[in-house]
Amino acid sequence: MEIGKSVIDEAMKMLRGMVGIPSISFSEDEVCTYVSEVLSGHGIGHARVKNNIVALNRNFDPAKKTLMLCAHLDTVPACDGYSFDPCRPDYNIVRDIFGCGEDDIVCGLGSNDDGGSAVAMCAAFRHFYDKVMPCNLVLILSSEEERSGPGGMSWIWEHYSGIAGLEHAGRPDWAIVGEPTGMKAATSERGLLVIDGEAEGVSGHAARGEGVNALYIALEDIERLRNYDFTKVSPMMGKVRLNVTQIEAGTAHNVIPDRCHFVVDIRPTDMYGNQEILEALQAVCRSRLKARNLKNKSSATVSGSPLLECCSALGIETFSSPTTSDWIRIGCDAVKMGPGMSERSHKKDEYITREEIAGGIDGYISFIETFMRYQ
Repeated sequence: MEIGKSVIDEAMKMLRGMVGIPSISFSEDEVCTYVSEVLSGHGIGHARVKNNIVALNRNFDPAKKTLMLCAHLDTVPACDGYSFDPCRPDYNIVRDIFGCGEDDIVCGLGSNDDGGSAVAMCAAFRHFYDKVMPCNLVLILSSEEERSGPGGMSWIWEHYSGIAGLEHAGRPDWAIVGEPTGMKAATSERGLLVIDGEAEGVSGHAARGEGVNALYIALEDIERLRNYDFTKVSPMMGKVRLNVTQIEAGTAHNVIPDRCHFVVDIRPTDMYGNQEILEALQAVCRSRLKARNLKNKSSATVSGSPLLECCSALGIETFSSPTTSDWIRIGCDAVKMGPGMSERSHKKDEYITREEIAGGIDGYISFIETFMRYQ
């Protein structure tokens, strides 16, 4: 469908407002307040729980099934090297970099990940808010997504029926998870398993060759991890991916370290459980391995899902996503889809274009309209 210029203008304005409020994970209070005020200004009834926003369409019927639109409000910290202030970009500088100004682009931290999806979903939700449909809509804008925090989507899903206004709603049956995918639909995504490794040695004086060097133990284990072969290959996602991303040891140049800590980032597939991976890696390492969280499993759209039928009917390209999202925290059938591009996330000079936001709004509305025909 063709959406109006005013709808896109409002989404752009809302996104610039969100970017202007620092909203790093666990510090989303101000941006949540801002988004709540914007929704109230449009007459959208909603509940604020912690730093999350939940809204039901006006004609919500507990007897009907529910499609959830969800995106997140938090960001990672700004990385080094930004050409402009990550929260208050100078659009004269932006024009020099991208060749367009604030009428055609929104720049800054969170603009692409995940502000573009959030404002496009808000606009699509408004489009359907007063309509009577064969399926309910719920809009959830979550916090703490970037850090897998306990107060975001995990909390919402666990306490859903206890949230004011949702006592009789029942958890959603399907979800569109908003993330920057170029409006392609991810029908599977890898999980996330972060492991802390701790090698233990014996301290001593480096000059006398005393002690047992924990750093060497850790390096040997890191080499084993680097060469570990995950033999089961997922038809959708390929092989499990493993990378050691941090290491820390030592107190002085002349002291043999008795402790060495390292961090392992693992992106599991549907072929392995997280506990299974942890146990397999511990079996080849001298260091003690401890998982930070075993719940972030891989996800996939259910075979025969009406979500897949919509993708096919609309000619939406599908793919398997290497990144995680709130999909891992919900217990319903889902796809991941949103405006912007994943490769811009967590990098300097983040941006999203007006054309992409417009395409996101239009794409969500078209998807929801088509989805309703299958209900």
